[in-house]
Amino acid sequence: MTTSLYERVGGQPWFDALVERFYEGVESDPVLRPLYPEDLEPGKRHLALFLGQYWGGPGTYSEQRGHPRLRARHLPFPIAERERDAWVHHMSAAVADAEADEATKAELLAYLGDAATFLINQRPLDLRPPGGGRQG
Repeated sequence: MTTSLYERVGGQPWFDALVERFYEGVESDPVLRPLYPEDLEPGKRHLALFLGQYWGGPGTYSEQRGHPRLRARHLPFPIAERERDAWVHHMSAAVADAEADEATKAELLAYLGDAATFLINQRPLDLRPPGGGRQG
């Protein structure tokens, strides 16, 4: 039987610490901070519970908040590559500081990077004429 990532890292306290470290970066980030409410505590708790549940922990997040619906929950916030990159930067720093083996860190970062990209809801405006050629 395989051990879940949740069990390998020691359970929910590990995810709580990871999220705390991540939010240290968010608090002073000029790109990300405006996207968050003044009180960061509920968001911290939600993210920690979501990550714990996703990686094999108890279903506390879904019990309290329902289905994660990640894309729908993030649609009200303008997320472009710039915001995604800032988010991934701070989460990568948090993962780097966390107590875990390199394989676990790589597994986490692969998922988190993909999830952050999935949440992009703002695309650069393409001003080229149809067909991409020059007019005139």
